[in-house]
Amino acid sequence: MTTILDVARVSGLSTATISRALRNPEKVAAETRERVLKAVREVDYRPNMLARNLRTDRSFTVLVLVPGITNPFFASVTAGIEATAWRRGYSVLIGDTCDSREREAHYAQLAETRLADGVIQLSPDYVPEDQRRPLPCPVVHACGCELTAAPSVRIDNAGAARELVEHLLARGHRRIGVISGSRENPHAIDRMKGYHRALATAGLGVDEALIQYGDFSMESGARAARALAALPDRPTALFSMNDEMAIGALQALSQAGLSVPGDMAVAGFDDIKFAAHTIPPLTTVAQPGAEMGATACDILLDRIEGKNQDNAVHILPHRLILRDSTGG
Repeated sequence: MTTILDVARVSGLSTATISRALRNPEKVAAETRERVLKAVREVDYRPNMLARNLRTDRSFTVLVLVPGITNPFFASVTAGIEATAWRRGYSVLIGDTCDSREREAHYAQLAETRLADGVIQLSPDYVPEDQRRPLPCPVVHACGCELTAAPSVRIDNAGAARELVEHLLARGHRRIGVISGSRENPHAIDRMKGYHRALATAGLGVDEALIQYGDFSMESGARAARALAALPDRPTALFSMNDEMAIGALQALSQAGLSVPGDMAVAGFDDIKFAAHTIPPLTTVAQPGAEMGATACDILLDRIEGKNQDNAVHILPHRLILRDSTGG
């Protein structure tokens, strides 16, 4: 069984430096930290985490609550969290809540029993102050909405949606259909605001017949696109509130014999890795998922370590990615 002395021998560093790098990696230089981690991997050193946790009354673990673990966008956010946690000497537990309050409460018990030092919430759901379940640890929202409690990280969802719809308007479209998330979903609510504002600025009213509601899955996007394509006066463009529903819409329109963007332009939201590889490639809004996760994790760990009690809303920049699905 290897010990910290083996790590010292391989790395050429003192046991005190190695111990400090493992306990408080943020307090040592990046080069030193990398030397320690390289040596730890080389000799397969496994520190006594239980003893460390008892000494510090901390688990050095963060809990990430994901509303849908198969969603590619949430995967990018989680990757940013994990990379930052690893860099700072923490482990990550992931709980797939499946958008269930009951499952979320179950996972939250990990924080209540101190198996996790803090929580990063990826669900955008807004919970009124008097209905929130207090936790004995810091909580940060990595994918917030306009009403999400601080501290949180998000993009300007309404502004991004408005920019995307304005692009469709600039391409000459006046009947723009929407494939939304559920009526209660905060992200869908914020993005619908952007849709309304873009139409109002262009002097156009909202035609409720052009709005379909899904659940952010490809299947719901396909159903919505079929319904919109069947309208007597069908839309000439579709704004889907995430890329997965947009991909489902592309498939449904192709099966219906409609060309994209010739018969109907399609735009998505998120810029998941598949968006550039659809036929045709998908115009979309790029959210900086990994950066959102990394920012949220840094905020959480700073709060855990008592360095900075950041209680702000961090709005990160988005980008409009123009591809062939809307004519570029």
